[in-house]
Amino acid sequence: MYRIILGSLLLTAVLFASGSGQTVLAKKGEKIVKTLCESSKLPSSQESIEVLMQKIKDSKACPPLSKNKLKAVAYYLKEGSSESHISHIDVPKDAKCPVCGMFVSKYPKWTTMMEHDGKSYYFDGVKDMMKYYIFDGDFVYDRTHITQMKVSDYYTLEAIPAKEAFYVLDSDVFGPMGRELIPFKSLKSAKNFSADHNGRSIVRFDEITDSMLMKLDGLGQ
Repeated sequence: MYRIILGSLLLTAVLFASGSGQTVLAKKGEKIVKTLCESSKLPSSQESIEVLMQKIKDSKACPPLSKNKLKAVAYYLKEGSSESHISHIDVPKDAKCPVCGMFVSKYPKWTTMMEHDGKSYYFDGVKDMMKYYIFDGDFVYDRTHITQMKVSDYYTLEAIPAKEAFYVLDSDVFGPMGRELIPFKSLKSAKNFSADHNGRSIVRFDEITDSMLMKLDGLGQ
């Protein structure tokens, strides 16, 4: 009887440890995905861990990762992201930024969008979207006809209202158009990123000015 009970306890401990280890790996994988990878390019989670590791490597959604990091990302995908319900900005492949002319779908981590007068416009960064919004002499349209403006949270790619985001100004992380305003859903995430990447300051939507945008492009004082 004691042997049966002892065996059962040992089995439970092993299973618990195994599950705990997988959870730790999944959390490590989540951090890797948020900081290093383009989540939109990652494969489906409906595979074995070994197959997922190879598919992650083949997708080139992440920079070259060690075997342990690949496994962590695979467990994160397998266990299911807590953000699976999160919506992203869906960019048509032929959409070009109305400010710089670049194809926006190539840069999912930086995508922003605006709707006005029944049409959607896509941008390859907050800086260009704000130029389109602020520089009314260059981009003529009725600002009161804007129905929505969204930006992509840098870590999760979640589509969030532009006026609710926190923006890290002029960090050492460059976007497709160089120095940027990098958006985050929470102030905590913005502060952490700013501390890690030498951000100059954190600003809100209404604090972004034309001179600020010009300085990001190396113009003005």
